[in-house]
Amino acid sequence: MRKTISVPQLGEKKQTETLVNFWYVAEGERFKAGDDLAELVTDKAAFNLPAAEAGKVVKILTQEGAKVKEGDGLLEIE
Repeated sequence: MRKTISVPQLGEKKQTETLVNFWYVAEGERFKAGDDLAELVTDKAAFNLPAAEAGKVVKILTQEGAKVKEGDGLLEIE
């Protein structure tokens, strides 16, 4: 079953954009729960986005260097 992983709320109510700095995973790659999927950067800090569950990356929806907002899709997993 496919799921879309989206930009989470990073605690900044005023935060409007987040940078996808780089991906720790590639399409077709398997990962475990707790593995870092991406590094996200706000104007105040960098955050790693951990996987909530094990799975496989089906499609990366946002490329490195792209600016995203809370709720935007980052990648599809199964």
